[in-house]
Amino acid sequence: MAKKADGALSEDEKFLFLDKNFINSPLAQADWAAKKLVWVPSEKQGFEAASIKEERGDEVVVELAENGKKVTINKDDIQKMNPPKFSKVEDMAELTCLNEASVLHNLRERYFSGLIYTYSGLFCVVVNPYKMLPIYSEKIIEMYKGKKRHEIPPHIYSIADNAYRNMLQEREDQSILCTGESGAGKTENTKKVIQYLAVIASSHKGKKETSITQQPGTQFGFGELEKQLLQANPILEAFGNAKTIKNDNSSRFGKFIRINFDVTGYIVGANIETYLLEKSRCIRQAKIERAFHIFYYLLAGAGEQQRKDLLLEGFGDYRFLMAGHVPVPGASDSEMFEETLEAMSIMGFNEEEQTGILKIVSSVLQLGNIEFKKERNNDQASMPDNTAAQKVCHLLGINVTDFTRAILTPRIKVGREVVQKAQTKEQADFAVEALAKAKYDRLFKWILARVNKALDKTKRQGASFLGILDIAGFEIFEVNSFEQLCINFTNEKLQQLFNHTMFILEQEEYKREGIEWNFIDFGLDLQPCIELIERPNNPPGILALLDEECWFPKATDTSFVEKLCSEQANHPKFQKPKQLKDKTEFFVFHYAGQVNYNASEWLTKNMDPLNDNVTALLNNSSSPYVADLWKDVDRIVGLDQMTKMSDSSAPSASKTKKGMFRTVGQLYKESLTKLMTTLRNTNPNFVRCIIPNHEKRSGKLDANLVLEQLRCNGVLEGIRICRQGFPNRVLFQEFRQRYEILAAGSIPKGFMDGKQACAIMIKALELDPNLYRIGQSKIFFRTGVLAHLEEERDMKVTVVIISFQAQARGHLARKAFAKRQQQLTAMKVIQRNCAAYLKLRNWQWWRLFTKVKPLLQVTRQEEEMHLKEDELHRTKELQQKTETELKDLSQKHTQLVEEKNLLQEQLQAETELYAEAEEMRIRLSAKKQELEEILHEMEARIEEEEERNVVLQGEKKKMQQQMQELEEQLEEEEDARQKLQLEKVTAEGKIKKLEDEVLIMDDQNNKLQKEKKLLEERIGDLSTNMAEEEEKSKNLTKLKNKHESMISELEVRLKKEEKARQELDKGKRKLEAESNDLQEQIADLQAQIAELKAQLAKKEEELQNALGRLEDETAQKNNALKKIRELEGHISDLQEDLDSERAARNKAEKYKRDLGEELEALKSELEDTLDSTATQQELRTKREQEVTILKRALEEESRSHEAQMQEMRQKQTQAVEELTEQLEQSKRVKANLDKAKQALEKENGELARDVSSLSQAKQEVEHKRKKLEGQLTDLQAKYNDGEKQKAELGERVSKLSNELDSVTNLLNEAEGKTIKLNKDVSSLSSQLQDTQELLSEETRMKLNVTTRMRQVEEERNTLQEQLDEEVEAKRNVERNISTLNIQLSDSKKKLEEFVSSVELLEEGKKRLQRDLEAANTQFEEKASAYDKLEKTKNRVQQELEDLIVDLDNQRQLVSNLEKKQKKFDQMLAEEKCISNKYADERDRAEAEAREKETRALSLARALDEAQVSREELERINKQLRTEMEDLVSSKDDVGKSVHEMEKSKRALETQVEEMKTQLEELEDELQATEDAKLRLEVNMQALKAQFERDLQGRDEQSEEKRRQLGKQVRELETELEDERKQRVLVGTAKKKLEGDLKEMEGQLEAVTKGRDEAIKQLRKIQGQVKDFQRELEDACNAREEVLATAKESEKKAKSLEAELMQLQEDLAAAERARKQAEAERDELADELSSNTSGKSAIVDEKRRLEAKISALEEELEEEQSSMEMLNDRLKKAMQQTEQLNNELASERSTSQKNESARQQLERQNKELKAKLQEMEGAIKSKFKTSITSLEAKVQGLEEQLEQEAREKQASVKGLRQKEKKLKDMLMQVEDERKQAEQYKDQAEKANARVKQLKRQLEESEEEAQRITAARRKLQRELDEATESSEAMSREVAALKNKLRRGNEVSFSAPRRGGGGGGRRGVIEAGGSDEEADGHDRDFNGTKASE
Repeated sequence: MAKKADGALSEDEKFLFLDKNFINSPLAQADWAAKKLVWVPSEKQGFEAASIKEERGDEVVVELAENGKKVTINKDDIQKMNPPKFSKVEDMAELTCLNEASVLHNLRERYFSGLIYTYSGLFCVVVNPYKMLPIYSEKIIEMYKGKKRHEIPPHIYSIADNAYRNMLQEREDQSILCTGESGAGKTENTKKVIQYLAVIASSHKGKKETSITQQPGTQFGFGELEKQLLQANPILEAFGNAKTIKNDNSSRFGKFIRINFDVTGYIVGANIETYLLEKSRCIRQAKIERAFHIFYYLLAGAGEQQRKDLLLEGFGDYRFLMAGHVPVPGASDSEMFEETLEAMSIMGFNEEEQTGILKIVSSVLQLGNIEFKKERNNDQASMPDNTAAQKVCHLLGINVTDFTRAILTPRIKVGREVVQKAQTKEQADFAVEALAKAKYDRLFKWILARVNKALDKTKRQGASFLGILDIAGFEIFEVNSFEQLCINFTNEKLQQLFNHTMFILEQEEYKREGIEWNFIDFGLDLQPCIELIERPNNPPGILALLDEECWFPKATDTSFVEKLCSEQANHPKFQKPKQLKDKTEFFVFHYAGQVNYNASEWLTKNMDPLNDNVTALLNNSSSPYVADLWKDVDRIVGLDQMTKMSDSSAPSASKTKKGMFRTVGQLYKESLTKLMTTLRNTNPNFVRCIIPNHEKRSGKLDANLVLEQLRCNGVLEGIRICRQGFPNRVLFQEFRQRYEILAAGSIPKGFMDGKQACAIMIKALELDPNLYRIGQSKIFFRTGVLAHLEEERDMKVTVVIISFQAQARGHLARKAFAKRQQQLTAMKVIQRNCAAYLKLRNWQWWRLFTKVKPLLQVTRQEEEMHLKEDELHRTKELQQKTETELKDLSQKHTQLVEEKNLLQEQLQAETELYAEAEEMRIRLSAKKQELEEILHEMEARIEEEEERNVVLQGEKKKMQQQMQELEEQLEEEEDARQKLQLEKVTAEGKIKKLEDEVLIMDDQNNKLQKEKKLLEERIGDLSTNMAEEEEKSKNLTKLKNKHESMISELEVRLKKEEKARQELDKGKRKLEAESNDLQEQIADLQAQIAELKAQLAKKEEELQNALGRLEDETAQKNNALKKIRELEGHISDLQEDLDSERAARNKAEKYKRDLGEELEALKSELEDTLDSTATQQELRTKREQEVTILKRALEEESRSHEAQMQEMRQKQTQAVEELTEQLEQSKRVKANLDKAKQALEKENGELARDVSSLSQAKQEVEHKRKKLEGQLTDLQAKYNDGEKQKAELGERVSKLSNELDSVTNLLNEAEGKTIKLNKDVSSLSSQLQDTQELLSEETRMKLNVTTRMRQVEEERNTLQEQLDEEVEAKRNVERNISTLNIQLSDSKKKLEEFVSSVELLEEGKKRLQRDLEAANTQFEEKASAYDKLEKTKNRVQQELEDLIVDLDNQRQLVSNLEKKQKKFDQMLAEEKCISNKYADERDRAEAEAREKETRALSLARALDEAQVSREELERINKQLRTEMEDLVSSKDDVGKSVHEMEKSKRALETQVEEMKTQLEELEDELQATEDAKLRLEVNMQALKAQFERDLQGRDEQSEEKRRQLGKQVRELETELEDERKQRVLVGTAKKKLEGDLKEMEGQLEAVTKGRDEAIKQLRKIQGQVKDFQRELEDACNAREEVLATAKESEKKAKSLEAELMQLQEDLAAAERARKQAEAERDELADELSSNTSGKSAIVDEKRRLEAKISALEEELEEEQSSMEMLNDRLKKAMQQTEQLNNELASERSTSQKNESARQQLERQNKELKAKLQEMEGAIKSKFKTSITSLEAKVQGLEEQLEQEAREKQASVKGLRQKEKKLKDMLMQVEDERKQAEQYKDQAEKANARVKQLKRQLEESEEEAQRITAARRKLQRELDEATESSEAMSREVAALKNKLRRGNEVSFSAPRRGGGGGGRRGVIEAGGSDEEADGHDRDFNGTKASE
């Protein structure tokens, strides 16, 4: 419930009811709507609220609500947030957005508000508050008693009460299932259910004594059933609960409490069943945990006498209490002990039974103190101290010796003999621990049976029952053993029950309503996992295989797991670990996740073996209680059976025994099947308990922990199932009543059936048929549909209310107006009478009339008085009559009202009775249908059971045959075992001999020990050092072992790598040989290609043709550019029209403002003038109303005009941008073509030069050939070879020419294809423009999504197949490893004989363990990757289901909103472009202004520095002048020095004059700089003003645009948000699937890496070989092509053959000449014999000729190389031609696009012009009508109003003259553009000036630096001058003194002259070196002084 009716909440109700003010918070609603809040994943909080700021493809930028940080997150990770009205909702199934984040947020908000109970469909979710809440009092019980679930807030009492009421009304058994983790509050909620039922179903209700907050037990009479039921809990908690890390009172067992009720609803009995007691807790616990509470209760609360009787000790003296005394905060163990004893007494336990129980508890503790030690000679165990054993035997009533013998040397039956077998220390410890666990388990079961006996002792018969299941929930630990498998299996069954019951209820209602629905049993989703665990055969499940393995010989946990893997390898819910960390591990896929089970010690846990010798003693105990506990000794697994299992085979005796034992798994499975059958026959109610944190702190909630529990508890699974169906349903009448407003005109008047009306409304609403179903009495909807309908209804209702309000206001206004009109007429009459009176007031006849008139009426006064009195009497009589009639009527009215109320009460009662009867009828019909269905199911089951019986009988026969065969085999194996027993006896004899030898060795060892002690005493001092060294040596040995293992591994790797390297070398050699062959072939090919130079001419011709085509294309491009320019001019004209329209609009707005001001002035004047008359006030009000109406009309027209102008502007800006882009592209293309053309021309020039050089070389060769004809005889052989080569080359040339022809043909074909393609592209572009509609795009998107989904499913299937293959491969590897392990075990047995080699074997074992660990780590990684894959697969499936629902919901919205989005996107893009341009221009202007300001500042600083330096120079000059004057004054007194001083003065004066000139020059320069600065400042100010004006204008324009766009943006933002959300939902599936695919692929790659590592090198080599083969194939193909071209070139070779014939004729002539030459040679030979000198000359000529031949050969080689170069250039030319062709095609396509764009622009311009004309006509017509109406209304006003009408007519004329002004504005705009260009020119000039001034400033700074240097020198000189002047003054003073005394003193002239000369020399040096600087400074000083 959201709130209470009265609004005020008490202290206990604050934890139940929700404040309505929180739900209806308008601020939260506005915040949610404005910020677009969503849920974002967070590590700490699970999910965090954030608002979407920006979307970037697959990613979204969100701002976190908590700290304002901006984070980029994938869209798939975002989850929707519910509106604030759904916050803290009581049933989470009502949430519109059902996701993990919303569920977690709702639970968290309710938990922090103190609301711990929340519904989730059928679930009731409880969060542990970790504090006591006041919600379990008697008042709360009374509040929940008899109330329905929806009438009161969630509570465990509501669940219990509904179950109780359903049980009484429907006579159907009920069950409440409480599940959850340890510490979640299952036990407490179970207690609350029992307490509630004990209160409302107690047979002692007259006492009114049930209060839950008080101690139960004090309110009822002794032994009363309800009290016993409440007191059963403390006993079970004491013996079955313990303190764990998570919970201080954790139930370590599951229980099902069955409370029986009679027909009247009273409790008549109860029964408790338990499951899976954690027996191991009584022998070992964790450090912080405790054993069962009873141990601590007993030790803390027992008295002294009890301690003596029970032999109790302290907490720390017991080994089984590992942590000693661990107190429970807030609880006292001694008090709890007294409470348990009191509860036992209430339950009817007598004192003997209580002492017996406590003795068993004490004996369990004492068993832990029994210590065993290993004997020296053998492994046999011994008990050196038997005090603990004596205590145990005393408590249990058995003999100590028998007990020790049974533990240490128990008797075992071997065949027919009984043998005593000594036990090892480990076996003895195991036996004692097993005995302790078994004792405690039997004690707990006995106590439970005793409690059930006490609860079932009443004689009343139970009609029905209510069961409460308190069992551990699904959990996943690090190590999951056999107990956890059982718990998880139970939860799997319970979840199946929930899924089945939940959707059975849903689907039964669907069947009743007759809607279309495919029956889905969601319980079948969990059936594969359940069958994997419990299936008996074909193939057997986990439990069946475990039972089977318990009977096999030599069966181990590993063999069990191997068998399980072989049997269940292909099961989808089973998986073997891929990395063998432990051979006893396997995976099971439960509904809540993947669990890794470790099967270690499962066989022993399943059999639960005990020492049968000890159990026999306990059976024969002297204590009757102990003997009663161990009465079923024949059912246990004894030691003989264990030895038979380990040695031979399954025991034969067990086949014949009737009391054959059953395994733990069998017992548990039987109890679970019983539980499930009882639960299936009940109506279940589900309670899910959740632990908020592990710190046991109230008010803290760990989000990740809660999410994991929600997943494990099945809450999220229930939500998933809920979303599959139609959770929202409405009756036809309610639906029509509520939503008929959405389809107002669709339903005709008159009567219509509700179903038919709803169908018509649904058609009118145009809902997707997948979102609803129409039943017989209701209409069903999917999630989220009703929320959408509610939103639409709210919008419709708001529209209706607004229209109603408008009508009401209009009616009131009209009524007031009529009243005002009446007042006006009355005022006119009064005014008229007043005016008449004023006229007649001074008229004497009127005065006389007024005086005479009253005198005329005196006679009539008496008659009038009588008439008045008669009227009074009549009126009084009438009044009396009316009063009497009123009284009668009021009495009748009251009677009628009372009768009406009575009738209404009767009607209500009858309607309630009818409703109850109808409900009963519906329930009975539903019950009938259910019973009929149950009958059908039972009949079907009976048939199936009969068939199963037939099958089972056949199997039974087969099993009997197998049993006979097995018995025969057993007998054979028994004989073999006897033989082995004999061999064992002989081996024991050998062992005894070895023991004697060991005794001798022990004596020797004792002697050596004595010597060792003596040595140890001597070495005592060195022991500490040795210990440290030993530790170091140990560390070193460890390191050594590690290094050795590493070295061995590295050696193995080295060998592998060497082998691989050898193989690579072989491959490399082969490849090198192949590469050499290839190189030779390439050389041949290059030689062939070298002869292609002759065909360059053809290529040049082709290039010329291409250039011609290029010129044609450029001409076309120029035409297109001209058209574009024309369009740009047209667009500029339109822009100017727009600007003029804008200016006119501004003027109109100004004119409107003026009119408003004039109106206000007129109003004030009217107010002054209309004080006298009311008619003028009414006229003024009318006038104001009309003016407001006109203002609104004007504003609306201006808005519409602005919107149209804005659209025009946007379209034009788009067109201009597109045209500019196309222009830029064409310019780029043109530039590229020009470059390519230049390059081709260069290459052509180079080729022409090469050809000319070749022709020249050819001519030279021909000349040389003519000279060498005489020596052709020697070169004949070479010539023949040349002819052969020439023939071959001719063939190649012909082939190449043919190739070139084919290439040209291909080029022509390609050009034709490009032309066709261009045409196709143009046609396709037109088709695309037609097909770019929104619906087609949406359908494509949907098809893409569906195809993508199919692809993802196919890929997932393929990935699954690959994973299965990998699993099979790994299983083969595991089998190999198992065989290797067997071999290793055999080898270990052999190696045990060789003690010396043990160390080496251990090292090898360590290495193998390391390798196994590494392999296990890899396997764990791959297993985790596979887990992730499975999780992603499940998540993808869920998201796919969600997406299908969301897609169905959002189809219509997407189709409606995409048009608006596109328009808005275009407008936004245009506005962004415009704003960016303005911002860029503004930034440039500001940057230029800043630069100019900085320059002006630098100039000002330089001027200031110059002025400062000038002032300093003036000061120095003044000082110098003063010193000069002092020196002049001292001239008279000084003799010769005066002359020298005058000289120095002259020199200084010259220097001063020079300085003056320099200073004047500097001042002129400074003035020039100052003038320049002023000019710059003026220019800067002008530029700033201009820029500011431009910026202001642009800012105003942009602000206007922003204002115009603001409204549209605000309106469209909401639509955009919805649309984006919908698009995000549409895209999430695709993106998530793609992401999951990528993850799966990555994980697959990671899985296959290990397998692929060994194959990588082979693949590389194969890849290289393939590459070489490809190269070979390419070369062969090229060779074949060259040969083909050679054949084609034979045609050209024929032309060369004619030349060859001519050459042959030349050869014949040459041969003749040769013959003649030979004859001449013979003659010359004779002459040579005589002339030796001639011979030497001939030899020289021969040498010279040979040198020429070699030179010719070199020239030939050079020509070949040049031919190769030419071939390369030819290739480049071919590539360039291809590029040119591509560019031509692209330019053609762009030109076509430009033409289409131009046509579109022309159409748009025409449309815009037409719209403009229409708008202007409409505006004119509107203005005309408004003006005429105003003129008609203003005629009755005075002259001021007439003047206003004239002014308005003038304004109309001004509007008509708007076009002229627009033209003027266009001219002004052009002038402004020109001015802007002028300003730009001025700015450039100013920049140039500034640069010049900068240079001048730099020069002035350099000069200033020089001046400062000169100034420093002058200062030095002045210092020296001052010093010399001071010296002179001193001398002058001394001389004066001497003169006064009259003494003659001789001056040292040389000295004084030397000083003056030195001073003058310094001054001259200063003048010579830095004359200008010094003069300038002195000049400054002198000028200042002058």
